[in-house]
Amino acid sequence: MMTFEQTLDTVMQLPQEQRKILINIVIRRDNEFRRHEIAKEAREAIAEFHAGNLKPQSAKDLISKLRQEQVET
Repeated sequence: MMTFEQTLDTVMQLPQEQRKILINIVIRRDNEFRRHEIAKEAREAIAEFHAGNLKPQSAKDLISKLRQEQVET
């Protein structure tokens, strides 16, 4: 398996136009992968909700919790 540095070196050997194409392909694939992750997380959350494992929260409480978590990170 190639290291990250070796991969970068290999990519930089490509002509500029091919590098641009490669970058666009990687971005599209990464976006698609993330969409699948989000969909999976949503299905899991819905299942947790239907199983009764999640409690209802007001929008105000949820926003406050999200802001607090954002400050902590």
